[in-house]
Amino acid sequence: MRTKLNPYLSFKDNAREAMTFYKTVFGGNLTMSTFKEYHASQDPSEANKIMHSVLEADNGITFMASDTPDSMEYRAGTNYTMSLSGDNETELRTYFEKLSAGGNITMPLEQAPWGDIFGSLTDKFGVPWLVNIAGQKA
Repeated sequence: MRTKLNPYLSFKDNAREAMTFYKTVFGGNLTMSTFKEYHASQDPSEANKIMHSVLEADNGITFMASDTPDSMEYRAGTNYTMSLSGDNETELRTYFEKLSAGGNITMPLEQAPWGDIFGSLTDKFGVPWLVNIAGQKA
């Protein structure tokens, strides 16, 4: 799989509604997973919120979204992240390393609950990045 760069949107408790709407606009395939499915929150009120969703339109438009957990700050207007994903571990680790220079690693690249290697950072310009390396099953 080639490396892809996609926008990642954050919502406050309405990611399911937003992504369902975007599917009516762009068509394609929409997948959604909850915090409960990935055991990603200890707060029972967050169980059915969206931890990760992907909309892949037939014309190649792809973007992702999630609900912001209560433990994290949500600020409308700044609710985006750049997401790099693919299965070329060397390439993606190099991007992660270069993007983190002068920035702040918020989560080191490590095994994620969904089986991939995942990490996040904010670059020196304040742009948040997610990096997901697929195919690294536990």
